[in-house]
Amino acid sequence: MTDKELKKLTRAELLEMLLVQSREKQRLEEELQEVKGKLEEKEIRIAESGSIAEAALKLSGIFEAAQKAADQYLENVKQAAPRGQEPNP
Repeated sequence: MTDKELKKLTRAELLEMLLVQSREKQRLEEELQEVKGKLEEKEIRIAESGSIAEAALKLSGIFEAAQKAADQYLENVKQAAPRGQEPNP
């Protein structure tokens, strides 16, 4: 709306426009807060999923090390057993 058109409006019309703008501003602020909340929730979920994935990788390493230790143990038992006999577990 141009300045000329604004000058032709009555005080009541200007106040009505101000009221409409104020309501729109309030609605947009509420929407912004809602969107910020959703974004924060997603950021938390992403951070938690990263932590879970990291923990899974660490556990995977632990399991790999345990498997290697078990394999080494079985190999040692087989080598220590007398030939021709199965080792007793």
